[in-house]
Order: sequence, then C-alpha cells, then structure tokens
Amino acid sequence: MKLNITHENVYKFQNGNEEFTIRQLKVDDPVNEITDLLHRAYKQLGDLGFRYLATHQDDVETQRRLDNGTSYLALHKEKIIATITLYSNKSDNNSEFYKRKGVVHFGQFGIDPQYQKKGIGKILMDMIEIKARDSGASEIALDTAEGADHLIKFYEKRGYEIIEYVQWEVTNYRSVIMSKKFYNEL
Repeated sequence: MKLNITHENVYKFQNGNEEFTIRQLKVDDPVNEITDLLHRAYKQLGDLGFRYLATHQDDVETQRRLDNGTSYLALHKEKIIATITLYSNKSDNNSEFYKRKGVVHFGQFGIDPQYQKKGIGKILMDMIEIKARDSGASEIALDTAEGADHLIKFYEKRGYEIIEYVQWEVTNYRSVIMSKKFYNEL
C-alpha cells in the first residue's frame, strides 16, 4: 500500500479496490462516532479482562483526549473507521518517561474490527511516526497492557522496546511503556 498526500494533512491509500482517507480531526467531526468506534475497537481486549479506558469512556472523555493532542481519523466512504492521537510530552503525566524532553507518545489508537488486518494500523503507525520525527522528537512512545502479548509483539516488530511499567488509575492492569528511538532514517 502506498500513502499519497493529496493536500496538507489529507492522505489517500488503497487496499485492493477499496480507497481510504486519513485526515486530521475536524472541529465538527462527530465525537459520539469516535467513542463508539473506540468501544468496538477495544471490545476484544475488554473481553479478555483488560479495562482500557477506551472500552468504556464517554464522549466527554473522548473529546478531552482528542483535544489534548493532534488527532487523525481514517475514513472509508466517509465512515470513520480508525483513530490515533499524537501527544507531546507533558509534565502532568504519571509516566516519568513521557515527561522527558524529546519524547512524544500516541494513544487512543483504534481500528473498527471489520477493517482490522487490512494494513490500516500499519499506515497510521507509519504516518504518526513520521509526524513525530518531523516535529523534532527523538523518540515516540506508547503504553498498553502488560498482558496484551499480541500488541506488545506488534509494537516490538516495529522497533519499540519496553522502557518502564506504570499503573494508571483508570485501568485494572499494569501498563508497559514502549518507545522507539528515531535515528536518521525512518
């Protein structure tokens, strides 16, 4: 799959005969649809016993999380099918690693189950990593449940390493913080 830039912050790619668009969040995007998408995307993890915030957050929390970073949506035929948000380092974060200069992180990363395994996650990750590197970050990080082995393996294949462990107040599991360093290539 090739990612084509059609205008600033609007990307198009194809998977077979299907065309997808990735663009930055707009003020009038329906937050309730993004919340519903996140609930669907995280349902399988919730069924495994992991209480990710995205399994049950309300629209107010979704909006707060979207507003705290730079958010992107993937669409198929104008339907929102995926989301990801890039966050700068903040001193009010519980993760010491997230507070480091040069470290950005992403979250609220979810893909509608009917669109998973179509390369959309890979494209979103490629895009967010490029944006992070281009912003001057030296590393990009994420967190996920310590027991979500399939997700940890996915991120490790992309070059992420476990850095630290954090117990968030809103989850029922210990999280791993994973990070990928940027070198001159990407």
